[in-house]
Amino acid sequence: MAFGIKREELQSWKEEVAEGRIAFLTHYWVDDRFPQMTTVTKAGCKDLEKLKQWGKKYGLKPHWIHLDDHYPHFDLIGSFEEDILKAEGKIDQLKRFKKEVKQ
Repeated sequence: MAFGIKREELQSWKEEVAEGRIAFLTHYWVDDRFPQMTTVTKAGCKDLEKLKQWGKKYGLKPHWIHLDDHYPHFDLIGSFEEDILKAEGKIDQLKRFKKEVKQ
């Protein structure tokens, strides 16, 4: 279950993904499989080859891509989420949810 984002933020992420850009959307998240995780960041791009190459530089496996028909994406959680958002200059997305961020 996702929550904590505005409709406009979701729409903007969808547009960026559809245009073939790597786009990030962080939101609160509840999943019984990962009870210690409270956020997830979706890193998406309609261009699958571009998304695979982007993920490769962070050690993400192509088979981890959620092959959504319109919005293919990686779900970033835990240290992957924090490390990648820092590297991409998007750490404010995580800080927004008052999550402790390592310096």
